[in-house]
Amino acid sequence: MAKKIIFASGKGGVGKSSLTAGVAVALSEMGLNTLVIDFDIGMGCLDLILAADDTGIFNWGDVINGHCEPSVALRSTIGPKLLVAPVEFDESFTEDSVKEMIKNYENEFDYILFDAPAGVRGGFLLAAACADEGIIVSTPDEVCVRVGLYAGDILYSKGIENIRLIINRFNKRLTTQGHYLNIDEVIDATVLQLLGVVPEDKKLSFCSVTGMQSLENSKAKSAFFRIAKRLEGINVNLVI
Repeated sequence: MAKKIIFASGKGGVGKSSLTAGVAVALSEMGLNTLVIDFDIGMGCLDLILAADDTGIFNWGDVINGHCEPSVALRSTIGPKLLVAPVEFDESFTEDSVKEMIKNYENEFDYILFDAPAGVRGGFLLAAACADEGIIVSTPDEVCVRVGLYAGDILYSKGIENIRLIINRFNKRLTTQGHYLNIDEVIDATVLQLLGVVPEDKKLSFCSVTGMQSLENSKAKSAFFRIAKRLEGINVNLVI
């Protein structure tokens, strides 16, 4: 049975989709069957970040509405499998229908990662209803931390008790200079257990164009592997 984890932030622009993709690639390269589901309806970009094959025409909405078999909707990528998001919201997309859709894949994969959209409605709530665990992604600034705390509270209200924190785009120099919150301040503000820290990496900004291949030998990729190992219960030292 797959571990189902929602990656959420509540706020856009924190690099959550690239981070979700990076962790998914790391899990795949560790030999774990991994599926990523894009819940950003109408704004999905994981097919670009993960360099998905261009032969697929179906999305998870098509599975719900019976337009294709579940296996046909899966897209191949540089690592994990991918279910792309529908281009528009449909009244058939309910918590129950999405749960039934995901059941088609639970026994095939070790991990199913949900990339939730910005905000705390729509696709966020659908993903939250289906997840067993939660990861809040936040940059080390007060706005993102506040919104991340709110998003975490909503996940908890949905019955998700195991919620952890990833600090993304961490810049040690600027943090030391007092421009950003430090790691302890982010942890204290979100009241969440730290799962990992991803350093600021300019290569991540190219992922929407070149895919995750551009991260080869990068600090961000190393951080993604440390996070993936911790998800597997492996003790890995924190590297900043």
